Amino acid sequence: MFIQVIEGSTKEPVALHRQLQNWERDLMPEAIGYLGSAGGCTADGDCILIARFESREAAKANSERPEQSAWWRVTEGFFDGPVTFHDSEDVEVMTHGAIDGARFIQVMEGHVTDRARMVALEREADPMLIEARPDLLGAVTAYFDDGEFTEVAYFTSEEAAREGEQREPDGDVAAMMNEWQHVMKVERYFDITEPWLASK
Repeated sequence: MFIQVIEGSTKEPVALHRQLQNWERDLMPEAIGYLGSAGGCTADGDCILIARFESREAAKANSERPEQSAWWRVTEGFFDGPVTFHDSEDVEVMTHGAIDGARFIQVMEGHVTDRARMVALEREADPMLIEARPDLLGAVTAYFDDGEFTEVAYFTSEEAAREGEQREPDGDVAAMMNEWQHVMKVERYFDITEPWLASK
């Protein structure tokens, strides 16, 4: 899998969302290697979009379509200031349900201190999270060469996610979550209460 993370800010989130809906209607049917996307804007106007493709080659071929380039020229105008792109083929996926049906997503960015331990930890935690956090539908994590990561966590709803955060975990889950926080140093959160989700 190949992940492209797009970040910027906007004072026109409604117009930006409408432009993405235009893409889904007009360009998504012929999009090359496109698997799905998630994103949205926070109340402060910070926006993030995470697109999933089958491969880097497929994403490149899609970006070179004339209609894709024309769409992006219009879309870019809805952002205030520069837009950054971050790409990775180093992706881990955890699913407990249909992530494209999430009604709340939380995007976390930061640095990983021990990549090998992180992968093992997530595999160990998977069966425990199914029981402890039924509100968590899954997560997609992209790792970058500089040690940075972007993780998208998909939830059934914001209310369920907040309730899950408040519940006191049992010993094994608590230990796992504590280690996760030491290995994955989160430096920025995006809470997306009205997520923009799409899949082909």
